[in-house]
Amino acid sequence: MAKVVHISEAASLAVHGMVLIAGSQEMLNVNRIAGITHASRNHLAKIMQILVKNNYLDSVRGPKGGFTLKGDPSAINLLEIYELIEGNLETHHCGIDAKNCPFKNCVFGGLADKFSAEFIDYLRNKTLSDLIANG
Repeated sequence: MAKVVHISEAASLAVHGMVLIAGSQEMLNVNRIAGITHASRNHLAKIMQILVKNNYLDSVRGPKGGFTLKGDPSAINLLEIYELIEGNLETHHCGIDAKNCPFKNCVFGGLADKFSAEFIDYLRNKTLSDLIANG
């Protein structure tokens, strides 16, 4: 089934994992986060490695190891996490390039572009600290 807005499992795990880690008083490891999110441990581990490699998280190995947030949760917005995993979000979603469209007005009413702009705005303006109390 097609979705109007698609959020990949990888992007979702990155955001959920970062919020969980930011809100935790103790280190969380991959097994614990995978249990909380009901995600594949292996897939989650790959996502966490990307976040560590890009200096969002610190990682400690071993039985008492896990992840800690590297920055201020109020300075990390969801858009930067999302785009780290997925790349830059597109704002134009019609299958036909605007300059090649045969219609004066968008046949979709410009809604896909509007939804995208609102989604990007939400991600840009929502920080980890905004979501910590939500968990």
